[in-house]
Amino acid sequence: MGIFERFLSVWVALAILAGVALGAAVPAWPEAIASLEVAGINLPIALLIWGMIYPMMLAVDFAAIGGLSRQPRGLLITVVVNWLIKPLTMTALAWLFIRGLFSAWIPAELGDQYVAGMILLGVAPCTAMVFVWSRLSDGDANYTLVQVAVNDLIMVFAFAPIAALLLGVSEVLVPWNTLIAAVGLFVVVPLTAGWLTRVFLNSPGRIERLEQRLKPLTVVCLIGTVLLLFMVQAGSILADPLAIALIAVPLILQTYLIFWISAQWMRLWRQPHAIAAPGAMIGASNFFELAVAVAISLFGLQSGAALATVVGVLVEVPVMLSLVAIANRNRRLFPTGHV
Repeated sequence: MGIFERFLSVWVALAILAGVALGAAVPAWPEAIASLEVAGINLPIALLIWGMIYPMMLAVDFAAIGGLSRQPRGLLITVVVNWLIKPLTMTALAWLFIRGLFSAWIPAELGDQYVAGMILLGVAPCTAMVFVWSRLSDGDANYTLVQVAVNDLIMVFAFAPIAALLLGVSEVLVPWNTLIAAVGLFVVVPLTAGWLTRVFLNSPGRIERLEQRLKPLTVVCLIGTVLLLFMVQAGSILADPLAIALIAVPLILQTYLIFWISAQWMRLWRQPHAIAAPGAMIGASNFFELAVAVAISLFGLQSGAALATVVGVLVEVPVMLSLVAIANRNRRLFPTGHV
């Protein structure tokens, strides 16, 4: 284990502090980084995410994917939690805290927008980053790919009607360019690169050695992602830290709650750690690019809804890293082995 892996929480904390400090000291830097985007996806951050995902894609064995049909329970848990439980718990927590417990500090109209942004996060399960969390928690690469593919397919049909129902609006326009670009960039491209690499190496031993050499890349890119995210959002954080903190509370509670529900269900159905870990991670994490894009299209760039989705971006990595640590510490509670 290298220095980055051994002290990951310390490096992430330093990246958060450095990101905010740099963003505040040199505002031109985050402005320049934020301007580099295509279809609502920031390119520098996308490259770092790609660097985190590619090593995981090397482990995908297409010949073994067919065996997943013999163990459908983990996938069923993921789908039910993502599309039937998660949107409802997020809506309930958002209303409880923003329109209830914290209402004294939040104007009613602004509170409604915060709630809307949180609902959009709750309706958009993770895609790209689940590969990172799966790799860090020793998840099964083949299963992770299949669960992401299934959830992406469901998202195409279910995201808009569920979001419209919970938001109480007549029509939610899905930003198809963002959705397609994200799936292509974060799933199709690294998956193809991983497959081509496996074909080129044509040796399990050589593939395994390359995976070991690339292991630090995941962590280094993760730290870089945290640094850039907090640098780009430094202005929002420093402009209204109270709003950021109030929005973060229900979002963090939601993340832990969904992870706990998924993990307990996986344990009840005796799913191995390699399936339970990524299965719990995909529901706990969010497809923040999609949520941010929809919030801006519905409510505007400077809206409370857009701010709420941005807070979701900020809390994502630190909270998910804590869940990775929890999953790794409790692997003894689950059967061992892969699919």
